[in-house]
Amino acid sequence: MSARNPCRLSSHQWDHAFAHWMPRAREGMTVLGRRSMLKASLAGAAGLGIADLLKLRASANQSPRLAKSVILLWMTGGPSHIDTWDMKPGAPAEIRGPFKPIATKIPSIQLCEHYPKQAAMMDRLTIIRSVDCRFSNHEPTHVMQTANREADPRTNQEGGNYPAIGSIIARHRGTGHAKIPAYVTLNLQDSSHIAWGGYLGKQYDPFVAKDGKAFELPGALTEQAMADRRLLRTQLDRVERGIDTSGSMVAMDQFAEQAVQMIVGRQAREAFDLSREPVAVRDRYGSHSWCQNALLARRLVEAGVPFVTIDLSNHTSSGTWDTHGDNIPPYGGIWNGLRPLLPIFDHLVTTLVSDLEERGLLDDVLVLAMGEFGRTPQMGTQGSTDGRNHWPVVMSMLMAGGGFKHGQVIGASERDGGHIKERPVTPGDIAATIYRHMDVPLDTQYLEFRGRPRNIIDEGQPIPELLG
Repeated sequence: MSARNPCRLSSHQWDHAFAHWMPRAREGMTVLGRRSMLKASLAGAAGLGIADLLKLRASANQSPRLAKSVILLWMTGGPSHIDTWDMKPGAPAEIRGPFKPIATKIPSIQLCEHYPKQAAMMDRLTIIRSVDCRFSNHEPTHVMQTANREADPRTNQEGGNYPAIGSIIARHRGTGHAKIPAYVTLNLQDSSHIAWGGYLGKQYDPFVAKDGKAFELPGALTEQAMADRRLLRTQLDRVERGIDTSGSMVAMDQFAEQAVQMIVGRQAREAFDLSREPVAVRDRYGSHSWCQNALLARRLVEAGVPFVTIDLSNHTSSGTWDTHGDNIPPYGGIWNGLRPLLPIFDHLVTTLVSDLEERGLLDDVLVLAMGEFGRTPQMGTQGSTDGRNHWPVVMSMLMAGGGFKHGQVIGASERDGGHIKERPVTPGDIAATIYRHMDVPLDTQYLEFRGRPRNIIDEGQPIPELLG
């Protein structure tokens, strides 16, 4: 691994973003039904799952293209605050951990020694050390991504219905382009790692793409062939349209048509095509998949996508940042599990922020990095020697861009990092800050399945320290 660029790795073959749909596999009984035929003729050929066809925004009544956007770097599993952004060098070894603090561009602020690039640009970053993550969990992850403390399906049977912040923005703002999705998730390792459209409907789920290959036409498939498959789909629809009394076929037609247009249309295909970036820019980000997805996120917001989430994980369990201990696979502990991630993340976030700034986009793009919660003050939890368990009592996170005031730390934890000492920041505060940036009114409501209105913010206001 290069000392200058920790994201420069050996060549990596990414799996196809939609391979798990097995488009040529027959389902259930071996009768070749409408779903299987469409999967083979449309989804299989185009590399797009049928369910994803329903996840695209309806194009009607969308506002014009907007410059503002959000990139959420989701540190799946819950990064240890004490070992990254909120170090406790004066605490006993079992609390402070193995890493040393280093000075930053802001004299009063220290970060982990494995974050030298963030330290050098601390004047353009904000660290929040007092995030209150109570009731947040993972597998699935919902509370912090929805700003609703009731959004935990483990304890609330309706917890999975609260819409993601990205879904709210997709519904309220859109992109102004029927061929560009309004909410995109990159590198998704498991559906439990993100929140979805919920009460808003599946059309506000994120468009899931694992990498830039999501829009490649495989083999010798041409755009004319795609048009032929669209004609086939139309013919198949006529077979069942007469018995469709719910209107679902009409809705599927609408979203499927948009999906086809996204595949054969120029806007989305060019936005997802990393080969269009100069080699020097790709090399600057590095070949690690997380870093390449950060570059892809920058391309997507340039193309008009309002909300992009990157799943910063490498496995389908609870997430790569879930550092329970070396003797608790697949997580790893603080030294062997967390330490290798930190230089990669340090390079990723600083390269993204610098690139946005150089392109004049940083004031319009809000970058956030966070996970589900922090980790326990004591190392050695769960019988490990070097791991930390979940700790929703307090978490640290990073913010940059968005036209906000930076170069500061907001809030503080106690001396052992175990509790909030001052200035608690709630999930609602974070969401309200995002909505403020995206010009979404904080009194916006949506309807539950039973028709009852709900507020997008139950508790919280934009973080005043960021407003300057």
